[in-house]
Parts: sequence; structure tokens; C-alpha cells
Amino acid sequence: MQLLHERFLRRCFELARLGAGSVSPNPMVGAVLVHAGRIIGEGWHRGYGEAHAEVNCIRSVALENQNLIPHSTLYCSLEPCFHVGKTPPCVDLVLDQKIPRVVVSNTDPNPRVAGQSLHKLRAAGVDVLTGVLEAEGRWLNRAFFTWIGQRRPYIILKWAQSRDGYLGRTGERTAISGPAVQRLVHRWRSEVDAILVGATTARVDNPRLDNRLFFGKSPLRLAFDTGGQLSSTAHLLDDTVPTWIFGPPRRGRWERTQFFPTREKVLIPSLLEQLKTANHALLLVEGGSQVLHQWLAEGWWDEIRVVEHERCLGGGVAAPRGPVGAQLYEEYKVGGDRVAVWKVKIFN
Repeated sequence: MQLLHERFLRRCFELARLGAGSVSPNPMVGAVLVHAGRIIGEGWHRGYGEAHAEVNCIRSVALENQNLIPHSTLYCSLEPCFHVGKTPPCVDLVLDQKIPRVVVSNTDPNPRVAGQSLHKLRAAGVDVLTGVLEAEGRWLNRAFFTWIGQRRPYIILKWAQSRDGYLGRTGERTAISGPAVQRLVHRWRSEVDAILVGATTARVDNPRLDNRLFFGKSPLRLAFDTGGQLSSTAHLLDDTVPTWIFGPPRRGRWERTQFFPTREKVLIPSLLEQLKTANHALLLVEGGSQVLHQWLAEGWWDEIRVVEHERCLGGGVAAPRGPVGAQLYEEYKVGGDRVAVWKVKIFN
């Protein structure tokens, strides 16, 4: 029976991931309704403010199978919601549909839920099982657990380096990773709320920081320009994507670009608080070297993604070294590049 529960919860995880980039700061959630070992309904949370996974799952049940709902088991990657928010509480829907069994991976850490739905279900006579594939479910929603538990965005540091450990050549734009992994990086961009680069990268690389090579949205762009050296023709000032520039104010008309006047070093806690206030729960820090070293040195990171290309540069800007307290989570190849994902050791 345990293996059967894991099988259907893994399907919930697959469904939940379809909401990546669309549901933040909400969690990614998938739900599956099973009768006699057969899936009769499934759904996921598709967008912030839209119907939750349980609602979409039950709506998906074919007319000829709706009589089976009161005899089925509902699998959820996260505890059904308890409170009234942008949508009604899903726990009431489960009770209204007279679903007799619910299997959940994780309890919702939100204080407005925090096990209350599970208690309500049990009090109504529903058979509830929790903690199945708990570590996998927590990793799936690691950004949400950080958002609720630490009241700040989840921070991903990312860089590409040559096989001999360099980010690029000094003072010039250096393309390192191959086309296949570039598409992967744009997928990562589509899944986060904001993306950050420092002043040197903004000036030398002239990046767009948008998502052109994958489906979905582009994140909020953040760039440091405390020295006021960013060219007026820079891609980051093209107003095509919402952008925050931290630096001296500029003259001009922008509808999607906001300036935060400063000539001083931007403090990380202050930046994170601004992102939190704006409801941005996932931050991708793409560099360059000074920014990455600052965030690593001050301990502001939750996850590190390193892309290593097979060629050597023979010199240039040295890539950061992995910090103390990092644990390798996974490694895989994409074309001619190797991707390594590191996480904080204490995160299960």
C-alpha cells in the first residue's frame, strides 16, 4: 500500500511542477483522485489567485465517474487550504464531496492552515494519512517553506564557469555555456519572480535578463548601477520587462522601469525586504563575481546552480568556490555542460 501511495503522490508532484513560475508566492500543488487503483481525476494549481489543485482535480472527473467520488482517495502534495483567501477553503470541498480518504505529503506551514485542515477532516471521520514522501514534497516547495518560515524570498545563486574555474575574461563579455543549457537557464528564469545582476555585469555583458528561449513569463529584472555607468542604450533600460535599477536617478519616461536612487552599496536584507513587500518569493542571482562573492560571504543563499562547460579559458575572473555548509543535491549533463545543484545542508 505504501508503494501505491508513493506512486500517486509522485504524480501529484509532476502535476504541481506545471505551476512553476505561475503560482508564487503560493505553493505548487498537485492533486489526484483515485478509485480502485485508477486515476479518475487530477489537477494542479495553475496560477496565483486561481482555483487550487483540489478544485481542478474534482472538476476534471468525467460525468460517468462522478458517482465514484465518495468512494475514492484524494492524494495531495500539500495539505488542503483551511482559510478563505482568493478562493474558498479546499477542506470544505473535500467534505462536501464526501471523499472518505486523503493522503498528503506535507502539512501546510502557513499559520493560517498548519494542520487545521487535517484536524477538521479527521474530526469529520475522513481517513487521513500524512508524511508520505515528505522530504520530496518539502524540496518541491522549498521556496514556499522559506517564504513562510523565514519571511523572505528563496535565494538561488547561479553562475557558469569554464572547466578550469573561470567566469569569463576580464572586462569583456564571454559566452561560456552551450545553447542547450542556455535554454535551461531561460526555463529557470521563467520559474522565478526576480533576477539580479551587479553593476559590472550590467555594463560589460549588457544582458537582457528576460526569458526568450522558453515558455512563460520573464522575471522582474534587478540591477545595481550605484556608479551611474549603465549606458542609456542598455538592454536593461529598454522597458520591455518590469525592472528595478539601484543607482542615481535618470531622466526619461519609463512605464515598467523603477529607479531606486543610491550611490551606496545596496544592503542585501533591505533588498530582500523590498522583494517581500512586492510579493516576490523567488530570487535568482546571476552575478557577476562581486555580487556572487558578497551573497556567499554574507550567507545569503539557499541553493546554488553551477553550469560548467568542458572548455578551459586559461585565466580571467575566477569563479566562486563552493561555500561551507553546501551539500550536492544533483548533477546532470546538458549538451556539453555539466550542471551541479547545491543546497544548504540543513534543508531536508
